[in-house]
Amino acid sequence: MNAHPVSLRSLIPAVFLPVLIFETGMGALAPVLALSGRALGAGVGTAGLVLALLGVGQILGDVPAGALAARLGDRKAMLVASGVTAVTLSGCALARNVWELALAVTVTGASNAVIMLARQSYLTEAVPPQLRARALSTLGGMSRVGAFVGPFLGAAVLSGGRPVHDVYWLALVCTAATVVVLLAVPDVADADGAAARARGKKPVPVRAVLREHRKVFGTLGLAVLLVGSVRATRQTVLPLWAEHLGQSASSTSLIFGIAGLIDTLTFYPSGRVMDRAGRLWIAVPSMLVLGASQAALPLTHTLTELTVVAMLIGFGNGIGSGILMTLGADVAPPETRSQFLGVWRLCADSGSAGGPLVVSAAASLGSLAAGISVMGAVGIAAAGALMRWVPRYSPFATTGARRPSTRVTGATAVAAPRSGATVGDTGAIGDTGATGATGDPGDSDSDSDSDSDSTAPGGETSRGGGTSRGTPR
Repeated sequence: MNAHPVSLRSLIPAVFLPVLIFETGMGALAPVLALSGRALGAGVGTAGLVLALLGVGQILGDVPAGALAARLGDRKAMLVASGVTAVTLSGCALARNVWELALAVTVTGASNAVIMLARQSYLTEAVPPQLRARALSTLGGMSRVGAFVGPFLGAAVLSGGRPVHDVYWLALVCTAATVVVLLAVPDVADADGAAARARGKKPVPVRAVLREHRKVFGTLGLAVLLVGSVRATRQTVLPLWAEHLGQSASSTSLIFGIAGLIDTLTFYPSGRVMDRAGRLWIAVPSMLVLGASQAALPLTHTLTELTVVAMLIGFGNGIGSGILMTLGADVAPPETRSQFLGVWRLCADSGSAGGPLVVSAAASLGSLAAGISVMGAVGIAAAGALMRWVPRYSPFATTGARRPSTRVTGATAVAAPRSGATVGDTGAIGDTGATGATGDPGDSDSDSDSDSDSTAPGGETSRGGGTSRGTPR
């Protein structure tokens, strides 16, 4: 491993920049996928299916992505996925019928799964625990920024009446730029070197990881699925309810943009709170705000009311940026980290696919408000599930949580705290794979918290005692 301490700043060129570039290209695709299907002669329903296939491809790619990253290493897996994406984007641009387009879009989604999992796995390995939430929240934030900026770049490309498929060439340029950055900028820590040394052993099959950690996936994984469903639903319920109220397309776009801006601006503070106070201080409020605001959406009747609720939805989703990746990093066993995270992401992405289906089914049955209210209730249930299960598996659920934990076998927290030490003390709870875990993470935000008592969500009392930077005990 690299002897130099890891900081957020040092991660910008090797981690955050390539993800931002790649996700900007993917963000440019989202508004035009259905239009591409229509341009190839597809009906409205089939064109909508083309858009959905991007998410379907991501679900199909989650588990294979974990296996690929475990076999090749994170950086090589990203390069392979970027190469495949370049081919599939060319296929999208040159597709002669909607079925060719559908196949190319599906494989593009699977490649996107590889890239996000590889960077998540790398950060889990390279970043010390006291910086983990900020790093992974920033990674999630880069995806949000890309999704926010991409459509504007796509609109600029299509200005002047250019054909819709030109956006695919824009995404291809972004993918090529991602490859250039990956090849030109070395990682800040030798995570792939550790993976290469581990490849002397036969890779553990994903089914073995599922079997060994079935209790985690059956409990905390269910909570992750609920979170994914509520977060994805917001993108469906806002435009549908705006249309139900008779709002114009321009007003709907403006509301959606305002909510997206708030979502994008709140990712870093959430990571800071998670690192300082514990994961539940963000996970539970995020779900409560998101669930309550979605449940309140059917009560809106004017543009102003709709805008206020949309802003609350954006805030609730934004403060939860990176929470699922952070929890996955907390509980992933180092020996099978990539495979575990692949299944973990499958839980989240399956929820993301299922949530909007509930709303769509309710709307088809004539009760859009009921479908939205159900997903609001799911948000509250997700908060309860997180409160119940996160302390069982994450050593960083709350600052100073001293009770024994039924953690995943081989998880990143590998030692019990010494008497008088807190679980959040990185000197007591070490990450076997974290570069810089024994030293200053090199980021000014990692300074110690004040020594004050606080009550964590779920009723536990914790004492913020700062972050120890000694040798793991």
